[in-house]
Amino acid sequence: MTNPPVVTTSTQGHVRTIRFDRPARMNSLDLNTKTQLLAALQTAADDPDVRAVVLTGTGRAFCVGQDLDEAQTAEGPDAMANAVREHYSPLIRTLLTTPKPVIAAVNGVAAGAGMALALACDFRIAAESATFTTAFAGIGLSCDTGISWTLPRIAGRAAALDLLLHPRLLGAAEALDLGLLHQVTADEDLHAKVHRSAAALAAGPTRAFAAIKAAVTFASESTLDAALEYEAAQIAHTGASEDYRLGLNAFLTKQKPSFTGR
Repeated sequence: MTNPPVVTTSTQGHVRTIRFDRPARMNSLDLNTKTQLLAALQTAADDPDVRAVVLTGTGRAFCVGQDLDEAQTAEGPDAMANAVREHYSPLIRTLLTTPKPVIAAVNGVAAGAGMALALACDFRIAAESATFTTAFAGIGLSCDTGISWTLPRIAGRAAALDLLLHPRLLGAAEALDLGLLHQVTADEDLHAKVHRSAAALAAGPTRAFAAIKAAVTFASESTLDAALEYEAAQIAHTGASEDYRLGLNAFLTKQKPSFTGR
Protein backbone atom coordinates (compact mmCIF):
# COMPACT_ATOMS: atom_id res chain seq x y z
CA MET A 1 0.00 0.00 0.00
CA THR A 2 1.39 3.39 -1.02
CA ASN A 3 1.79 5.96 1.72
CA PRO A 4 -0.39 9.05 1.22
CA PRO A 5 1.48 12.17 0.04
CA VAL A 6 2.18 14.36 3.05
CA VAL A 7 4.99 16.27 1.34
CA THR A 8 4.10 17.71 -2.04
CA THR A 9 6.24 19.38 -4.68
CA SER A 10 5.70 21.79 -7.54
CA THR A 11 8.05 23.46 -9.99
CA GLN A 12 7.82 26.90 -11.55
CA GLY A 13 10.66 27.74 -13.89
CA HIS A 14 13.81 26.56 -12.11
CA VAL A 15 12.29 26.86 -8.62
CA ARG A 16 11.17 23.69 -6.81
CA THR A 17 8.71 24.23 -3.95
CA ILE A 18 8.57 21.49 -1.33
CA ARG A 19 5.55 21.75 0.93
CA PHE A 20 4.64 20.06 4.19
CA ASP A 21 1.08 18.97 3.45
CA ARG A 22 -0.30 17.55 6.67
CA PRO A 23 -2.30 20.54 7.91
CA ALA A 24 -4.65 18.58 10.17
CA ARG A 25 -1.57 17.62 12.21
CA MET A 26 0.10 21.06 11.94
CA ASN A 27 2.63 19.49 9.56
CA SER A 28 4.13 17.47 12.39
CA LEU A 29 6.82 14.98 11.48
CA ASP A 30 5.78 11.36 11.49
CA LEU A 31 7.90 8.72 9.81
CA ASN A 32 6.04 9.09 6.53
CA THR A 33 6.60 12.85 6.45
CA LYS A 34 10.31 12.59 7.27
CA THR A 35 10.81 9.93 4.60
CA GLN A 36 8.98 11.90 1.91
CA LEU A 37 10.73 15.15 2.85
CA LEU A 38 14.17 13.60 2.56
CA ALA A 39 13.30 12.08 -0.81
CA ALA A 40 11.96 15.42 -2.09
CA LEU A 41 15.07 17.30 -0.95
CA GLN A 42 17.41 14.73 -2.50
CA THR A 43 15.47 14.77 -5.78
CA ALA A 44 15.67 18.56 -5.93
CA ALA A 45 19.39 18.47 -5.17
CA ASP A 46 20.04 15.99 -7.97
CA ASP A 47 17.80 17.62 -10.62
CA PRO A 48 19.91 19.86 -12.90
CA ASP A 49 16.81 21.84 -13.89
CA VAL A 50 16.23 22.89 -10.26
CA ARG A 51 18.33 25.91 -9.35
CA ALA A 52 16.58 27.07 -6.16
CA VAL A 53 14.38 25.38 -3.57
CA VAL A 54 11.58 26.70 -1.35
CA LEU A 55 10.47 24.84 1.78
CA THR A 56 7.08 25.81 3.22
CA GLY A 57 3.96 24.46 4.90
CA THR A 58 0.25 24.13 4.26
CA GLY A 59 -2.29 25.63 6.63
CA ARG A 60 -1.54 27.32 9.96
CA ALA A 61 1.89 25.79 10.51
CA PHE A 62 5.25 25.61 8.82
CA CYS A 63 6.12 22.52 10.88
CA VAL A 64 5.61 21.87 14.59
CA GLY A 65 8.32 19.22 14.84
CA GLN A 66 8.01 15.59 15.86
CA ASP A 67 4.55 14.03 15.85
CA LEU A 68 4.31 13.34 19.59
CA ASP A 69 1.55 10.77 19.15
CA GLU A 70 3.98 8.71 17.10
CA ALA A 71 6.78 9.42 19.58
CA GLN A 72 4.79 7.67 22.30
CA THR A 73 5.32 4.38 20.46
CA ALA A 74 9.13 4.71 20.49
CA GLU A 75 10.67 1.79 22.35
CA GLY A 76 12.93 3.60 24.80
CA PRO A 77 15.83 6.06 24.63
CA ASP A 78 17.89 3.97 22.19
CA ALA A 79 15.03 3.99 19.69
CA MET A 80 14.76 7.77 20.05
CA ALA A 81 18.48 8.19 19.39
CA ASN A 82 18.28 5.93 16.36
CA ALA A 83 15.36 7.96 15.02
CA VAL A 84 17.50 11.09 15.23
CA ARG A 85 20.43 9.39 13.47
CA GLU A 86 18.30 7.75 10.78
CA HIS A 87 15.79 10.49 10.00
CA TYR A 88 16.52 13.94 11.45
CA SER A 89 20.28 14.08 10.91
CA PRO A 90 20.04 13.13 7.20
CA LEU A 91 17.48 15.90 6.67
CA ILE A 92 19.83 18.51 8.13
CA ARG A 93 22.86 17.22 6.24
CA THR A 94 20.88 17.37 3.01
CA LEU A 95 19.61 20.91 3.60
CA LEU A 96 23.04 22.23 4.58
CA THR A 97 24.93 20.53 1.75
CA THR A 98 22.47 20.68 -1.14
CA PRO A 99 24.15 22.55 -4.00
CA LYS A 100 21.12 24.81 -4.51
CA PRO A 101 20.04 27.86 -2.49
CA VAL A 102 17.15 26.95 -0.15
CA ILE A 103 14.60 29.44 1.19
CA ALA A 104 12.34 28.64 4.12
CA ALA A 105 8.98 30.36 3.60
CA VAL A 106 7.74 30.26 7.19
CA ASN A 107 3.99 30.58 6.88
CA GLY A 108 3.03 29.81 10.50
CA VAL A 109 4.24 27.98 13.58
CA ALA A 110 7.80 26.61 13.44
CA ALA A 111 8.51 24.58 16.57
CA GLY A 112 11.19 22.15 17.69
CA ALA A 113 12.49 20.23 14.70
CA GLY A 114 10.36 22.47 12.49
CA MET A 115 12.26 25.53 13.67
CA ALA A 116 15.51 23.61 13.24
CA LEU A 117 14.63 22.73 9.64
CA ALA A 118 14.00 26.41 8.90
CA LEU A 119 17.36 27.35 10.46
CA ALA A 120 19.14 24.86 8.20
CA CYS A 121 17.86 26.66 5.10
CA ASP A 122 20.03 29.34 3.54
CA PHE A 123 17.41 32.07 3.79
CA ARG A 124 14.34 32.49 5.99
CA ILE A 125 11.44 34.71 5.03
CA ALA A 126 8.47 34.68 7.41
CA ALA A 127 4.90 35.85 7.44
CA GLU A 128 4.10 38.48 10.08
CA SER A 129 1.93 35.94 11.91
CA ALA A 130 4.66 33.26 12.02
CA THR A 131 5.90 32.13 15.42
CA PHE A 132 8.94 30.19 16.57
CA THR A 133 9.92 28.10 19.57
CA THR A 134 12.73 25.67 20.20
CA ALA A 135 10.29 23.54 22.26
CA PHE A 136 12.68 20.71 23.19
CA ALA A 137 13.34 21.58 26.83
CA GLY A 138 9.65 22.20 27.34
CA ILE A 139 9.07 18.44 27.22
CA GLY A 140 12.28 17.54 29.01
CA LEU A 141 14.41 16.72 25.98
CA SER A 142 17.75 17.85 24.68
CA CYS A 143 17.85 19.32 21.19
CA ASP A 144 18.24 17.64 17.82
CA THR A 145 17.78 18.26 14.09
CA GLY A 146 21.05 20.18 13.98
CA ILE A 147 19.83 23.13 16.02
CA SER A 148 22.85 22.92 18.36
CA TRP A 149 25.00 23.57 15.28
CA THR A 150 22.88 26.11 13.38
CA LEU A 151 21.38 28.29 16.12
CA PRO A 152 24.66 29.41 17.78
CA ARG A 153 26.12 30.19 14.36
CA ILE A 154 23.12 32.32 13.46
CA ALA A 155 22.30 34.03 16.76
CA GLY A 156 25.44 33.52 18.86
CA ARG A 157 26.02 31.16 21.78
CA ALA A 158 24.37 33.30 24.45
CA ALA A 159 21.18 33.85 22.48
CA ALA A 160 21.09 30.20 21.42
CA LEU A 161 21.31 28.98 25.01
CA ASP A 162 18.63 31.45 26.06
CA LEU A 163 16.26 30.23 23.35
CA LEU A 164 16.98 26.57 24.02
CA LEU A 165 16.80 26.73 27.83
CA HIS A 166 13.80 29.09 27.86
CA PRO A 167 11.65 27.76 25.00
CA ARG A 168 9.25 30.70 24.76
CA LEU A 169 7.18 31.65 21.76
CA LEU A 170 8.86 34.21 19.49
CA GLY A 171 6.94 36.40 17.10
CA ALA A 172 8.33 37.10 13.65
CA ALA A 173 9.45 40.63 14.60
CA GLU A 174 11.53 39.36 17.55
CA ALA A 175 12.95 36.54 15.45
CA LEU A 176 14.01 39.13 12.89
CA ASP A 177 15.65 41.26 15.58
CA LEU A 178 17.60 38.19 16.80
CA GLY A 179 18.89 37.55 13.28
CA LEU A 180 16.93 34.32 12.84
CA LEU A 181 15.13 35.71 9.79
CA HIS A 182 16.20 37.61 6.73
CA GLN A 183 12.83 39.23 6.05
CA VAL A 184 9.31 39.46 7.43
CA THR A 185 6.39 40.20 5.13
CA ALA A 186 2.62 40.48 5.27
CA ASP A 187 0.95 37.09 5.38
CA GLU A 188 -0.80 37.60 2.06
CA ASP A 189 2.47 38.59 0.36
CA LEU A 190 4.65 35.76 1.68
CA HIS A 191 4.58 33.32 -1.20
CA ALA A 192 4.84 35.99 -3.92
CA LYS A 193 7.81 37.54 -2.09
CA VAL A 194 9.51 34.20 -1.61
CA HIS A 195 8.99 33.21 -5.24
CA ARG A 196 10.55 36.46 -6.46
CA SER A 197 13.56 35.85 -4.23
CA ALA A 198 13.83 32.20 -5.30
CA ALA A 199 13.49 33.09 -8.98
CA ALA A 200 16.31 35.62 -8.64
CA LEU A 201 18.53 32.97 -7.05
CA ALA A 202 17.53 30.45 -9.73
CA ALA A 203 18.73 32.89 -12.39
CA GLY A 204 22.15 33.13 -10.74
CA PRO A 205 25.39 31.16 -11.15
CA THR A 206 24.25 27.88 -9.60
CA ARG A 207 27.69 26.23 -9.49
CA ALA A 208 29.18 29.31 -7.83
CA PHE A 209 26.37 29.33 -5.26
CA ALA A 210 27.04 25.67 -4.49
CA ALA A 211 30.76 26.33 -4.08
CA ILE A 212 30.12 29.33 -1.82
CA LYS A 213 27.77 27.30 0.40
CA ALA A 214 30.34 24.53 0.63
CA ALA A 215 33.16 26.97 1.42
CA VAL A 216 31.22 28.71 4.19
CA THR A 217 30.32 25.38 5.80
CA PHE A 218 33.89 24.09 5.48
CA ALA A 219 35.36 27.28 6.95
CA SER A 220 33.06 27.12 9.98
CA GLU A 221 34.94 24.09 11.27
CA SER A 222 38.43 24.41 9.78
CA THR A 223 41.67 26.29 10.31
CA LEU A 224 42.37 29.47 8.39
CA ASP A 225 44.96 27.75 6.20
CA ALA A 226 42.58 24.91 5.38
CA ALA A 227 39.81 27.39 4.53
CA LEU A 228 42.12 29.36 2.24
CA GLU A 229 43.15 26.20 0.41
CA TYR A 230 39.52 25.12 0.08
CA GLU A 231 38.70 28.52 -1.41
CA ALA A 232 41.47 28.09 -3.97
CA ALA A 233 40.08 24.69 -4.98
CA GLN A 234 36.56 26.12 -5.35
CA ILE A 235 37.88 29.01 -7.45
CA ALA A 236 39.46 26.47 -9.79
CA HIS A 237 36.21 24.52 -9.92
CA THR A 238 34.01 27.52 -10.71
CA GLY A 239 36.63 29.08 -12.97
CA ALA A 240 36.08 26.18 -15.36
CA SER A 241 32.33 26.78 -15.52
CA GLU A 242 30.26 28.17 -18.35
CA ASP A 243 28.76 30.69 -15.95
CA TYR A 244 32.19 32.16 -15.20
CA ARG A 245 32.83 32.61 -18.93
CA LEU A 246 29.43 34.24 -19.37
CA GLY A 247 29.82 36.41 -16.28
CA LEU A 248 33.28 37.62 -17.20
CA ASN A 249 32.23 38.44 -20.75
CA ALA A 250 29.17 40.31 -19.49
CA PHE A 251 31.33 42.32 -17.08
CA LEU A 252 33.83 43.24 -19.79
CA THR A 253 31.10 44.27 -22.21
CA LYS A 254 29.08 46.06 -19.50
CA GLN A 255 26.05 43.81 -19.99
CA LYS A 256 23.90 41.91 -17.52
CA PRO A 257 24.99 38.25 -17.36
CA SER A 258 22.55 35.52 -18.31
CA PHE A 259 23.70 32.51 -16.30
CA THR A 260 22.87 28.97 -17.31
CA GLY A 261 23.64 27.20 -14.05
CA ARG A 262 26.46 25.24 -15.68
